[in-house]
Order: sequence, then structure tokens, then C-alpha cells
Amino acid sequence: MTTSPLAEVGTLRLATAGSVDDGKSTLVGRLLHDSKSVLADQLESISRTGTPDLALLTDGLRAEREQGITIDVAYRYFATPRRRFILADTPGHVQYTRNMVTGASTAELTIILVDARGGVVEQTRRHAAIAALLRVPHVVLAVNKMDLVGYEEAAFAAIAADFRTLAAELGVPQVTAIPISALAGDNVVDPSAHMDWYGGPTVLDHLETVPVAAASPGAPARFPVQYVIRHGESRYYAGQLVSGTLRVGDAVAVHPSGRTSTIAALDVLGSAVDVAHAGASLTVRLADELDVARGDVIAPRAQAPTVTQDVRGAACHLADQPLTVGQRVLVRHTTRTVRAVVKSLGDERQLTANDLGQVVLRTAAPLALDAYAEVRRTGAFLIVDPADGTTLTAGMAGPAGTAR
Repeated sequence: MTTSPLAEVGTLRLATAGSVDDGKSTLVGRLLHDSKSVLADQLESISRTGTPDLALLTDGLRAEREQGITIDVAYRYFATPRRRFILADTPGHVQYTRNMVTGASTAELTIILVDARGGVVEQTRRHAAIAALLRVPHVVLAVNKMDLVGYEEAAFAAIAADFRTLAAELGVPQVTAIPISALAGDNVVDPSAHMDWYGGPTVLDHLETVPVAAASPGAPARFPVQYVIRHGESRYYAGQLVSGTLRVGDAVAVHPSGRTSTIAALDVLGSAVDVAHAGASLTVRLADELDVARGDVIAPRAQAPTVTQDVRGAACHLADQPLTVGQRVLVRHTTRTVRAVVKSLGDERQLTANDLGQVVLRTAAPLALDAYAEVRRTGAFLIVDPADGTTLTAGMAGPAGTAR
């Protein structure tokens, strides 16, 4: 049986970021429009005054249209013959930084827009820092509005150099810089006729060809148990394999208890398989009868996560109510929720909405943590208000549960 090119290439999750009026929504609209991903009725609705207002394809809330800004994360799904895309258009305002964190938290690529007239500004630095914090594997610097600086190579080169210096300081592994005009369409989907000095890819070319990986190369297998299924005398553990590979016969341990067994059977979509890869939803049967519950993590014996009650990591505060030292909270990690107390917030006594900082928690029960840089799913955690279930803070654990 053959597979389609889409099935072979897979899906790319990406997010946009940039300061207010740098043209994020227009870029997204241009991508959708020029890649023929806009329905006829959508095109008509944004073309009533003649020239299409491409930003309206993503700014869907009434307040966004009235104010001319992006407030919430707008998700768009589109495809080309080479790849499927899930795109998050995130706000540029400082007060909506938490929304960028939400949109970029699962992204494999982030496009950071910069106005060619203004260059790298404070919000550019903030968005680059968030991309580094979230360990987004690929970063694209889109230098927009090149038409307003005469398509000059020197303007682009200076901004690209400034951003690469910043990226190196933050530890961003790879930056692809592309000069564009989202409004005119230069180098978005089609190559520009005005910048013959540029020999790199267009934005869409890069999106279609950038490598996509479900997890860090060589990441250890991590299987958080979501549900325990009893069938006859056997127990099956259902969930999603968030990283790595599991095979029948693998020697594994169940954390946080540390009890050991081997994989007796794997089942994907009702069919027995010998091997399962990251991203698969499956059931696992162990060779031994162990006390395994929701929230436990099955992992290879030789590649164990760090089991600890001291959780340390970088944090972005999401809620309007502050997070304070000494506060009693809940911590959600994969499929496990435990009680905890905030022991430290770095040099601060509290974090308020959109703050970036450090957090140290003491949990009532141990968690099986990885460094966020190594396994994003088992290195991420949420701090939750136990009174009403409000998500307060997003956290990213450092190496061995310590802050980065």
C-alpha cells in the first residue's frame, strides 16, 4: 500500500510572534490566500472594499476587528501538496504575552516578525526569550515591510545580524532569516522580484521543508498512564507515548514507585503491534502484576526520569491573580495532579500576569520529571489554583528538575 505525500511529510505546528503592527495577521492571511487555502466566501467577506484585508482572516474576535489588534490566539489549519500545517497567530501586545506562551508551547517552529524600519525592539527580545524558554526547535526571523525600506539588502542584513546575536545569547539553536513584505506578497509564498540579492527560501518553502520531529532525537520513551483497563485477569494501561519508542520485551520501570517489569504486549487502534513510536495512543500490558495507577509513568529501566518532590524550573505566569511565595497550589504534570507549596520565586515575592521568572515547588507526592529541553511533555507542568481549578502558571523544568 502506498501513502500520500502528506502522510509521508506529516504535520508542522507553528506559531507567529512579533510586536504590534509588525504584520503577523497579514502574513498569516497572505500564506492562506496565496497557498489557495481561503474559501470563496471568506475571500468575499474580506474584499468588500476592493483590496482584501488579509489580517481579517485571522483577527476573528469583534474586539480584534474594532481595535485592529490580535488579542487571542487564532488557530488556522491549512495544507499544501507537501505538508499539513497547524498555525497559531499570537498577540503582540506585552499584556498578552501569556497567549504567545500558549500558542508556542506545542510549536515546532516560531516565526518572529520584525518591522524593517524599526529593527529588533524590546518585544522582539521578549518573544525570542520565550521561544528559547519553550525550546522551540526552529525559529524564523521574518523581516517584514521591506517595501517600506526600498527592499535594501543592508537594512535586512543589519537586522538579521542583531537578531542572530540575540539568539546566540539566549541559546536559540537555529535561525532562518527571510526578508518579506506580507502586504505585497514578497517572499511569502512566491519569490520576490524586488530582492534579487536574496537567494534563500520563501516562508512557505521553508515551512514545507523544515525537518519535523515529534520529540528530541534519541529522547527516551515516556508513557504517562491515563487510564487502567481491566480485562479478565489482565490489566492494560492506556495513554499516549509522548516520546521515544516502546517495544514488546523492553525492560521498563513504573515511576514514581520504581517497580520493574517488561512489556508483554502493545496495542494500537485495536491491533497488536511489536513497536510503538512517539505520538501513538496505545495500551500497554506488563508481564508482571504491579500496582499501576493514572499518573504513573512507564519508562525504560536504563533511561529513568528524575523522581523528586522538589520541582524547579522556569515559569510564565498566566493568571490575573498573582502567584506568591508560600501559596498552596496544585501541580499538574502529564496525567498526574498533586498538592504543592510555592517555596521560592527566584528573587521575587510574587509573579503577576505575563511575568517570566523562576519557581521552586515542594510537592506532597513525588513526580517523574525530565528536563524540558530533553522531553517537552514530561518536562512541562502547570500550577493550578486548588479552589477553582484556574491555571495560574506554566512551568518548564530544568535539568534533573532544577531551574535552567
